[in-house]
Amino acid sequence: MTTSFQLNDGTHIPRTAWGCGSAQFNTNVFELSQSALKAGLIHLDGAQAYGNEDSLGAGFKASGLPRSSVFITTKLRRIPPGEDVRTTVVRSLAKLGVEYVDLFLVHSPSNHRDDHNYGGEPGAALKSVWAQVQEIKREGLARSIGVSNFNKEDLEIILADSNVVPSVNQIEYHAYTLSETRETVDLCDRKGIRIAAYGALSPISRFPGGQVEHVLTQLKTQPKWANVTNGQILIRWCHAKGIIAITTSSKSERMSEIAATLGDAIPELDAEEVALIDAAGEGRAERVFWKREYASGTLKP
Repeated sequence: MTTSFQLNDGTHIPRTAWGCGSAQFNTNVFELSQSALKAGLIHLDGAQAYGNEDSLGAGFKASGLPRSSVFITTKLRRIPPGEDVRTTVVRSLAKLGVEYVDLFLVHSPSNHRDDHNYGGEPGAALKSVWAQVQEIKREGLARSIGVSNFNKEDLEIILADSNVVPSVNQIEYHAYTLSETRETVDLCDRKGIRIAAYGALSPISRFPGGQVEHVLTQLKTQPKWANVTNGQILIRWCHAKGIIAITTSSKSERMSEIAATLGDAIPELDAEEVALIDAAGEGRAERVFWKREYASGTLKP
């Protein structure tokens, strides 16, 4: 069984990741990152804004694993005055204790709306940032590059003047965001941009008792799913769609449970099972993250 997906630049990315945002925001993840790696979650999803790149890097170093065996992601936050993208990347690499990251993402388009600083043309700030990110890859500071929380319009802005297509768009994605993310996901599919899903377990962790959980309960009456958790099924749902699943558990037993989705002990969903979960989510729209930004219009689905 494959444990990774191929990106549009030819590199491979583990299809399940451990993220150190959310509950780990601004906390020391030294022990947790080692636990994740020990469990088999070799894709570490970090960000400048999470405030823990230093402890994430220290945890990786303490694990003793070779650099080539671990996939490290970090993300660009709002660029401080007087700095550029490269300056922030070099600082991140120093904190992480590595010479390169496997994936570098623009964390949010809402951090780069100051078009007046780039000549005033609509979208000028995003275009400039994306051009700088491309230089990061050319220099070898990042193996792959992409974006996060970009909608269809944001993607169209950066693609208008660039031949370089993001390898990944990391967004909140689960069965209750299917309708609002459809246009974005469709564009990503057409352009070969791999979706990475954070919040993938929200239908059971944030909105329990809904139609999605009802469908999962039905599935688990079948022998195929009898010994599989709801969380594992939802991660397999992502995988069946070609989507990278990102989780943020701080419990070692949950990390092992999630890491099991990288092996062949957990079955794959067939097309009918995927469709059942899709149908359960279609009639409900729920968002967990970036609610204020979406409400204000700074971010859009």
